Order: sequence, then C-alpha cells, then structure tokens
Amino acid sequence: MKAFLILEDGTVFEGTSIGSTKEVISEIVFNTSMTGYLEVLTDPSYAGQAVVMTYPLIGNYGICHEDMESLKPWPDGYIVRELSRIPSNFRSEDTIQHFLEKHDIPGISGIDTRHLTKILREKGTMNGMITTKEYGDLSEPISRMKGYSVKGVVKATSCKEPYVLPGDGKKVALLDLGAKKNIARSLNERGCEVTVYPCDTTAETILASNPDGIMLSNGPGDPKENIQIIREIKKLYESDVPVFAICLGHQLMALATGADTYKLKYGHRGGNHPVKDLETGRVYISSQNHGYAVDMDSLDPAVAAPAFVNVNDGTNEGLKYTGKNIFTVQYHPEACPGPQDSGYLFDRFINMMGMGVSK
Repeated sequence: MKAFLILEDGTVFEGTSIGSTKEVISEIVFNTSMTGYLEVLTDPSYAGQAVVMTYPLIGNYGICHEDMESLKPWPDGYIVRELSRIPSNFRSEDTIQHFLEKHDIPGISGIDTRHLTKILREKGTMNGMITTKEYGDLSEPISRMKGYSVKGVVKATSCKEPYVLPGDGKKVALLDLGAKKNIARSLNERGCEVTVYPCDTTAETILASNPDGIMLSNGPGDPKENIQIIREIKKLYESDVPVFAICLGHQLMALATGADTYKLKYGHRGGNHPVKDLETGRVYISSQNHGYAVDMDSLDPAVAAPAFVNVNDGTNEGLKYTGKNIFTVQYHPEACPGPQDSGYLFDRFINMMGMGVSK
C-alpha cells in the first residue's frame, strides 16, 4: 500500500506503508545508529516523535523481546529506506512489520532517508505526517502539523507504581522520567538494590527511604514542561544524598539549580557521538538521544562546572556540582547495543555513594 510522509514545509515523500495504516502527526527526528533499532523503538525518550533511521537497511536481525528497553515501543511513527521482511537471526522472535502492526505504529519504507535527513539537518527538526491518504491540497494537513507539539510525555512513559530490583549492595532510588530499563539493570548488575519510583514521586518520599544514592533517568520531551518535577529535584539537590543523572535528568537538575535549557536545531540521536572529559582530556564515543541541551551561558559557576563537552558542536555533555556529590551527563552510559565506553560512570556513582560530601 502507498504511504506518504508530508513535512510541514510542504515536502512530500512517497513510499510503502509498513505497520499500522492509521494517520499520525508527530515531530520528525533522525537516528544515525547502524544497529539497535529495537532499542530505539522501545526507548521512551522517543515518545511524541517519529524516527527516521539513516542506516539504509533495517530489520535484518528481527525482533528479540529480551532486548527491549521498555514494555512497548514509544515512537509515533517509523521511517526507513528499506525494511528487511525476512530476518536472519537465531534469536529473532518477530519481524519489525508485525511488531509495528501489533502496537498500532504507522511507518513508511522506500523513501530517500538520506535526502530527508539532509532536510532536517539544514532546516531543523520539524513536524510531519505519515498517511496513506493522498492529499490534493496540503494546506489542511500542514495547518494541523504546525499546531502539533510534544506534551505530557514524561507522565505517559513513567511507571505507575514503585517497584524494586533486589540487591545486596547500595540502595539506589531511581526516579523514572521515561527510563530505559538498562539503567536499573546496570546498577543492579553492580549489586545495587534499585527502587524505581514514578516521575511524580515527592522528594520527601524518596528521601524517607534513606537511599545511598539517587538516579535521575532519561526521558522524552521539553524539560521545561516538568515544573513540579523540577521543584522536587531541587529538594533532592539540597539533600546530602549523592545523585547521578542521565539525559533528561541532567537537564532537569540544571533547571532546578537555576540554569536554562534550549532546543537544538536537530538534536543528537545515534551511537557514535564523541564526548570529551574536560578533566582528563580523554574522548569517549557515546550513545545519545536528546533534542535539548543545557545553556552554558546560564550556568552559575558557583553551582556547577562543565565536565564533558560534545566534540562535534561544543554543546554541554555533563556537569559536576560544586560542594555536592552530584554529577550529570547528557549521553547514555547504559547504552545497548553500545558503545560501552561510558559504563564506568556507574562505577563512579557507586564509589561516590561511599563518600562524604565533596569539598
């Protein structure tokens, strides 16, 4: 069946429908990863977005449910150059086509994703529509696209009740802002007992459990939308409990301590982003998925100092908080399928939980 991707600037791509045939309007973003398409599909940070995969062949190793980063896929739509309909992998349990159909996610294949990505790089992230309807007049769908914005996605992706991953080591409270499950798993594998809390949990509730450390997860959407969560994170900052924050958690901690955030032109989404440790000068290859960044001009140097920087564009990739056992990163040290360069940050967090407040 024919399908169309219409961008809000009026550009139209014609391809083949994959997955659900429903019409959807979403923010169109691109991911440059060569592998890990299932982890992309099940990353809650993509809620409210339709994902373009820049690698030309997607689906060749099928779907393995054990590799999912949450219980369901979150993107509104999926856009690929070529879909492999017959996967070859002894672990494969399903095809992408059936997986998308099962979860009512529309997609489109057979379009020039390279050209599409160039448009998004040059003009910036924009809204678009995936549809099987052929519009003669684009004014009505473009009007609807221009009115779309990503809203309420942290609450939608967060767990609804607290749950515990048992361990015999440090006690970690993980605030689920749309967390990939490999964050809790990475801590649990290091012996931590991890209690996962919904995003609207109060700071008082978290601190009453006497955790050795607090983890703020990744998540979707505009960080500034989360006004109440930011207030609670401010209280966590004011406690003496060590905190490690990833991605959205990094942005929310910055907002809670007086800094600002801004939307990037087209974001960082992929598995090959170089970040430089400003203390050691070492460069790590990182997995990233974010559309916002912390504004370094708004950062109070008495509160925090930059710890990591993106080698490609100079944007901030991490902060170390002055006089606090708190550090935050914009990228994903729990990355699956990789790269694994930054996994040591979990070890740093565990070591930090055994220390007093840094001076």
